[in-house]
Amino acid sequence: MKLSELITEIQAGRKDDVLKELYGEDALQEQKERYVSVIQKTIDLFEDGEGFVFSAPGRTEVGGNHTDHQLGRVLAASINLDTIAAVIPTEEPVVRLASLGFDIKPVDLSDLSIQLEEKNTTEALIRGTAAALCGKGWKAGGFMAYSESNVIAGGGMSSSAAFEVLLGTIQNVLYNEGKIPAQEIAKAGQYAENRYFMKACGLMDQMASAVGSFVAIDFFEKNNPLVEKVDFDPASYDIDLILTDIRADHADLSDEYSAVPNEMKGVALTLGEDVLSRCTISQFMRHVPEIREKCGDRAFLRAYHFLKETQRAEDEKIALREKNIEAFLDLVNESGRSSWMYLQNISVPGAVKEQPAAVGLALSSEVLGSEGACRIHGGGFAGTIQAFVPKAKTQKYIKAMESAFGEGCCYILKIRGAGGICVM
Repeated sequence: MKLSELITEIQAGRKDDVLKELYGEDALQEQKERYVSVIQKTIDLFEDGEGFVFSAPGRTEVGGNHTDHQLGRVLAASINLDTIAAVIPTEEPVVRLASLGFDIKPVDLSDLSIQLEEKNTTEALIRGTAAALCGKGWKAGGFMAYSESNVIAGGGMSSSAAFEVLLGTIQNVLYNEGKIPAQEIAKAGQYAENRYFMKACGLMDQMASAVGSFVAIDFFEKNNPLVEKVDFDPASYDIDLILTDIRADHADLSDEYSAVPNEMKGVALTLGEDVLSRCTISQFMRHVPEIREKCGDRAFLRAYHFLKETQRAEDEKIALREKNIEAFLDLVNESGRSSWMYLQNISVPGAVKEQPAAVGLALSSEVLGSEGACRIHGGGFAGTIQAFVPKAKTQKYIKAMESAFGEGCCYILKIRGAGGICVM
């Protein structure tokens, strides 16, 4: 179908069902306008050709704070914030992609080798995703596209992973008859980010975005992680899942983020293993003096966090399967306390005047009292905090957060059942 015909279909309401499924009825009109805008911009930039519209969601981490890089367990979910693109396939193996806020050069997929000058660029992700898929025997081809995203960059919702999954999903539908498994698309995204974009990352973000819904992931087998869907929607318990953007700058935090896996790995090596998921808590406790001497106390505490947190993610999954919401919320609160006390990714070391995540968590605790749960979200130090808020307290909670971080800082998230997909 031509892109102009898709616009007519959307405006006539013939795509309402699929959009409501992804975003909810309350957001239908907003999403119709968004999709029409993106499609029209694609037509204006390129042509009115036969095309498709794709979507890949951001993700929220619910359990397993800083566990994936040690091949531990996590609990995560895809959300209703996403990256979308209107796409026209081409015979020429060149990707011409325009995106709001980015200046992206055409990428010729006839050369899939690493280009050092593309480090930290969108072009690297385009080439790297195609290279990863082709390396596994799949196909990759050219296309013209325009994309936009409402996933908060730097907000712990993984805007980069959503974009990588979007790229893999486009190649899957256009050139592989939709046969590439979601897990392979996730791995392709991680490969592109690690090898071509040249940034270290685990696989949780891409996996949650590609698979969709609420998922429990065990990364113990690095090349074949165990992914289980979990039937859980906070709304069914009259709870809102809220992320608060604490509006703290991520600049100059690379060393803080790198220190977490480096220190954990140092402890694992002290115990004779490559990663902490190969270690047990009893083994760890038998070597306390040695770990403190060789790795330091913060590394000891961060490793202790991991060993407890990776089990906590498993316990959270079990609580949800048993529909024991009270036990689940208790575990979320435990996770938050562990991140603060042991992982120490709430505030930048030495920061005295500015500790926004800690302020947000203190305000959350004050509003929630003995109800709900709150924790740091994602990498920490900046970004977002996460709260499970009883709907009766949602407006009070948002008011408290906005008093500290400004209007519009809160996002009430909906769990999305689909990962990366061709929407229409």
